Amino acid sequence: MASNVSLLGKVADEYSKIWELRDPRVEGWMFMSSPLPTFLICITYVFLVKFAGPKFMENRKPYEFRNLLIIYNFIQVLFSTWLFYETLMSGWLADYSFRCQPVDFSYRPKAIRMTYACWWYYFSKFTEFFDTFFFVLRKKYQHVSVLHVIHHGIMPMSVWFGVRFTPGGHSTFFGLLNTFVHIIMYFYYMVAAMGPQYQKYIWWKKYLTTFQMVQFVCIFVHAFQLLFIDCDYPKVFCLWIGGHGVLFLFLFSDFYKKSYSSKRRALKARTENGKLASEYTNGHANGYANGHANGHANGHANGHANGHANGYTNGYANGSTIHMNGHAKSNGHVEKNGHLNGAANGFLAAAKFSFPCFLDGDALHSKIE
Repeated sequence: MASNVSLLGKVADEYSKIWELRDPRVEGWMFMSSPLPTFLICITYVFLVKFAGPKFMENRKPYEFRNLLIIYNFIQVLFSTWLFYETLMSGWLADYSFRCQPVDFSYRPKAIRMTYACWWYYFSKFTEFFDTFFFVLRKKYQHVSVLHVIHHGIMPMSVWFGVRFTPGGHSTFFGLLNTFVHIIMYFYYMVAAMGPQYQKYIWWKKYLTTFQMVQFVCIFVHAFQLLFIDCDYPKVFCLWIGGHGVLFLFLFSDFYKKSYSSKRRALKARTENGKLASEYTNGHANGYANGHANGHANGHANGHANGHANGYTNGYANGSTIHMNGHAKSNGHVEKNGHLNGAANGFLAAAKFSFPCFLDGDALHSKIE
């Protein structure tokens, strides 16, 4: 019992020492007095999107939010654009060094402006929760993946530490890149929400995931460089930010492989098997398979069986004499082995398209399916 009390005392002492390092400039700002409110909000988010939300929607039809989604994503584009601008103007446009940038803890106008930019960036992580809420209310559970929930669930807590202890300096490069990516990402969502007629304008969806992965590479390279040089910036934050970059890179790359590499393999397999539409392979004409013509099975066409067409049997056509191998009308019209009009092996064009059709489903961040 005494040892437990002693351990708790040591933990409390260490917490007090760390707390003394906090930035006094954000004292009294909303949610900055303790990490507990942010932690509870993140836990509530996970509970809502993985348990309470699906339970609530269990016996309900999916909600339609097309107009609301357009407005929401437009606001997010504006919000991200403003944050990107503020982060640039507060230091990264001219004053900050990409190699080593200590935190300016002064009350100079630019330092305070960067502090406010960091605080608003922290709040942007809460507004992004609505991405998931809309998925749940529309029953798009395939998008509420582990990647999605981890990405959104831990970001507010991670950013809280940055705002509370180091609102500015080297680690704000993360926010600079992230807000720029979100400008493009939410613009994509906005266009996607406008309807199918606008899908042709967002053909670059696949490259958005690639762009996000490049972002994470830049983030962890930029953060980890401080481990090898002298810089007046807390190395623990370099490890924290760089670790996030590595984690998200692996998660997004795994998503990319599952979403796009598997589709390419499936397309290649279908191509090799000759199952592409409008190709006459393996005896299939115009994509019609299994010898069905006009709803008749086993090579029967219009009620005529065994290669017989319109009353003409055994390779006879229009009273003509027997041609070798059942060929009729040799004047440029090749009708092979008793089959008419180039439809091979009893397959005639008129049947229903029979092989499965795989449509490109939306990725992690689409809101319109």
